[in-house]
Amino acid sequence: MHSPIGVLAFVVLFSVVAAPARAADIPPYIAAAVADPARPAADVARDAERKPAETLAFAGIKPGDRVLELVPAGGYYTRILSRLVGPAGNIYAFTPSEILKVFPDAANSSRMIASDPQYSNVSVLVMPTTAMVLPRNLDAVWTTQNYHDLHLAKFFPNLDMHVFNKAMFAALRPGGLYFVSDHDAEPGSGLRDNKLHRIDSELVRDEVREAGFTFDGETDLLRDAGDPHTASVFDASIRGHTDQFTFRFRRPAR
Repeated sequence: MHSPIGVLAFVVLFSVVAAPARAADIPPYIAAAVADPARPAADVARDAERKPAETLAFAGIKPGDRVLELVPAGGYYTRILSRLVGPAGNIYAFTPSEILKVFPDAANSSRMIASDPQYSNVSVLVMPTTAMVLPRNLDAVWTTQNYHDLHLAKFFPNLDMHVFNKAMFAALRPGGLYFVSDHDAEPGSGLRDNKLHRIDSELVRDEVREAGFTFDGETDLLRDAGDPHTASVFDASIRGHTDQFTFRFRRPAR
């Protein structure tokens, strides 16, 4: 029979769940990036549900970092990341060209942001996942609410996620961060509910670790126990209140 101390040690070792950052713990460079007056009002209105300051504090993105933002969509995080990393950093907004075959305007928000002198450290990358030429020695790869899209057959009918995640691994410097947050599906469901724009968090954890990454922690910051995991994330009954996992992975330092 296991002792209570042994069980506790097991939970602490394998859960690696970080407590949400308090307002007093938010670095000033993150607070300033979120408070950017140039952010659209529609983005600011979503801050209460998306909690960008606390999320970025957990991730550990810093001024001067070079970040690949994977599937930036409308650019909610692009502006914040741009302000955060500052003039010494770079944001590479990467939209796989397969998505443009379904949504031709998918990279337009990224292009609009990159054309704004206030966000001159943003570069737009559009290329097929089968022929990716990515920057090297990145500090971070960042994706929020869009990892599940990589499994959608309408965009990527034949994408090998092991090959894809290995490409993210190769783009990062040793010790670099792979940050993934998305709408969770029912535990054990795998890809069954991908049509709901959800993905099983355990599947994501396994996929990323299989590419050589180490699991570096998670936070329950965006968790919502009231989400039954049965509706599309765009359904009015649940939109803005989905249960989301937030994972941090690392390329080993050596």
